[in-house]
Amino acid sequence: ARPPLPGGRLAPRGSAAGQLAKTGMLGLSAAIALWAVFPLYAARQWAGIGAVVAVTALIFYVYLAKRAVPAKYLVPGTLFLIAFQIVPVLYTISTSVTNYSDGHRGTKEQAIEQIEASSVERTPDSTPYTLTVAARGSSSEGALVFLLTDPDGDAYAGDAEGLQPLTGATVEPSGKITAAPGYTVIPPGEANARSEEITEFAVPTGSGTGIRSSGFSSAFEGRSRLAYDAGCDCVADTESGRVYTADNERGAFVAESGDRLPQGWQVNVGMDNFARFVADPDTRSSFLGILTWNVAFAAGTTAMVFALGLGVALTLHTQEPLFGRTAYRLLVVLPYAMPSFAMFLLWKSMFNADFGLVNRLSGLDVDWFGHPWSARAAVLIVNIWLGFPYMFLVATGALQSIPRELVQAARIDGAGAWQALRQVTLPLLMVSMAPILVATFAFNFNNFNAVWLTTEGGPFPTDSPLAGATDLLITYTYRLAFGVSGAHYGYAAALSVFIFLIVTVMSVISLRRSASLEEVHR
Repeated sequence: ARPPLPGGRLAPRGSAAGQLAKTGMLGLSAAIALWAVFPLYAARQWAGIGAVVAVTALIFYVYLAKRAVPAKYLVPGTLFLIAFQIVPVLYTISTSVTNYSDGHRGTKEQAIEQIEASSVERTPDSTPYTLTVAARGSSSEGALVFLLTDPDGDAYAGDAEGLQPLTGATVEPSGKITAAPGYTVIPPGEANARSEEITEFAVPTGSGTGIRSSGFSSAFEGRSRLAYDAGCDCVADTESGRVYTADNERGAFVAESGDRLPQGWQVNVGMDNFARFVADPDTRSSFLGILTWNVAFAAGTTAMVFALGLGVALTLHTQEPLFGRTAYRLLVVLPYAMPSFAMFLLWKSMFNADFGLVNRLSGLDVDWFGHPWSARAAVLIVNIWLGFPYMFLVATGALQSIPRELVQAARIDGAGAWQALRQVTLPLLMVSMAPILVATFAFNFNNFNAVWLTTEGGPFPTDSPLAGATDLLITYTYRLAFGVSGAHYGYAAALSVFIFLIVTVMSVISLRRSASLEEVHR
């Protein structure tokens, strides 16, 4: 019971520390909501603003109401599930029905601005600017920004959206901007690495005008060679006279000859990305072979890491007494503690045909990555070596939860060691390990690093340079969508949906079959 206060009143529920923590968390939720609303408002994303307001209102209602006790435990997990599981899946599906790719990222209006700005040419009356190349965020990967100073000494920041006045910048007497709040000045070495991108970049400043760089320290505002005409919904080349008419179904400006301008806009293409994968004879012929190897790779890895991990766990669990048991367990877990990407690269060098450690120690002369089956064997060996320590840890924990009296009773009844393992230990073990095996299969089905960091999908046949002998569906998808010509996010999303459906169906079937193991407990 709550202790009475002077005057007969009851003390409030909860400690002062608890109330302070709740107030702090609600304040943090409100701050995050405000932080999220402003950029959504700037982008006119009303649905996003509505979602933020609804979630914030739900959090305040649940944690301020006195009777919503169960929801206080369910709401955080549910919100994280929606944010990190459901939303990414829905976003991938929505992207898969668009032409979202390099050159088709924004709206039609943005595409027109970029077309005109990218074709800007210097004219006799072009305004000169002192240029500093900068970026938002990382100097090597962030979006480009031109920090500009005009002849009057006024500073500006120009990006793909346009030109804005710049305040708080550090400007040298020569007009060079050396620092600006919110931007990272790109050093000369990294500017050289991004020179092609900088040369093609342009800042739209108006109808038919834009700012382009002339080297890394100067820029000019000129007039564009390509001009948009709203009357015909087309772009005309003032020099050649060629006209590019808008194809609103494909999100591009296309000439009569079939040529199209590189800048387009994002549109809904329905099932075209899925049909493109199915209808293309090259991808269709490779798909079945890659899927077969993908299933074999995931199933073989899962089976081997389970057998090896369980075998080592049983050895260290049943041997009594065993000197140095803890040291043995630490040695077994070492591969799991190593960074996987570094280990894949190390194993890649160990399998080198000329100076690799594997050939030197074994006395073999095998070109491991030059033949399909030897490359597959190498990938499996590396993946099993990295994966079995995790299964060893899981099996060790599961074995320790099985009462020893059950095994001893089976041995007293006349069962041998193998019979006791098969009839008693293994069924009880599989109750807890079956879901983990399903998760291991799903993980290895999409184990991009295991293949890409060792073989990059190779070796490749001469008649099919896009589909390698060790390619998984995920590496094949990456090569098709990002390795040929630019980044095709819509196409990659469509192939990801294919993979998602395959893994989901296999996982559901496996989980339903493993559910029968629960009868062991009844």
